[in-house]
Amino acid sequence: MMSQTESNNQQMAGQKYPACLSVVIPVYNEAATLGEVVSKLLSVPCLLEVIIVDDCSTDTTPQVAHQLTNAHPQVRWIRHEKNAGKTAALRTGFALTAGEIVIVQDADLEYDPADIYGVIRPIIEGHADVVFGSRFLVRRAARVLYFYHFLANKFLTFLSNALTNLNMTDIETGYKAFRGDIIRNMVIASSGFGFEVEVTAKVAKLNVAIYEVPISYYGRTYDEGKKIVLRDGLIALWLVLRFNLFCTLNASFRQIPKLRYRPNRLPRETLEGRELGQ
Repeated sequence: MMSQTESNNQQMAGQKYPACLSVVIPVYNEAATLGEVVSKLLSVPCLLEVIIVDDCSTDTTPQVAHQLTNAHPQVRWIRHEKNAGKTAALRTGFALTAGEIVIVQDADLEYDPADIYGVIRPIIEGHADVVFGSRFLVRRAARVLYFYHFLANKFLTFLSNALTNLNMTDIETGYKAFRGDIIRNMVIASSGFGFEVEVTAKVAKLNVAIYEVPISYYGRTYDEGKKIVLRDGLIALWLVLRFNLFCTLNASFRQIPKLRYRPNRLPRETLEGRELGQ
C-alpha cells in the first residue's frame, strides 16, 4: 500500500511533468477486474491515455471497455475479431500510442498501478530509456505462489543475461516501460506470451540505459484465472535463443531510435560495426 509521502510525491509529480504516459492494457476475459484497473490508472501522474486492446473476449469485457471509453476521455478501446494472444494485443496497442513513455498494464490486478510512477520516473528524469519493474529486488508486497514458476523465471532470466550481458533480475515482469519511440519502432514478431523475452533481447541490442525498480506483485492462482502454462515456458526458452542469437539490430527495429547522449556510451559506429561483424 502506498504511503502518504509517496502519494504526495506522486501528486507533485503530476503537477511538475506534463501528460506523457500511454498505458496499453491487453485483455482477454477480464470483465471482473478491468474497471478497477482503469479506475486506478486514471489517478497515475502524467497519464495521457489508456488504450484497451480486447483480444476477442468471450465474456462481457467488450461491454465494460465500451462503458469505460464513454465515461473517460483518456480511455480508448479496440477489439480483435479473432483471438491472437497477448503479444498481438500489445503490438496493436503500441501502434496506437502517442505518449513519450509507454507502459504495459495487465488487466488482472496482479500488478498495482500505484507502482507505475516509480517505474517511469527514471525515464521522466532522463536517466533511463527502458525500465523493468522487478518482483525480486528489495521486496514490496509479493504473494507467495508457485516454486516451479519462480525457478523457470530465474532460469530464463539467467539465460537471457548470459546472452545480453545484462544483470536483470526479472525479465518476465509484466511492468515494462519504454520511451515511446523505442517501442513503436520495434518489430515485434513473437506470439502468445513471447513479448517478455523478445523485447528484452531487442532493447539490449540498442545499448540504451535500462533500469530496474522494485514493484509489488499480487499473483493469481490457476483457479483465479492465471493463463500461462508449461508450453509457454518452453516457447519462451526458444525465443530467448532466437531473438538473441538469430536476430540483428537492424531487423529488430523499423527505424533505429536515436539514443540520448550519455557519457561512456558506445558510439553508434561501434554498434553498427558489431551488426556487420567487424
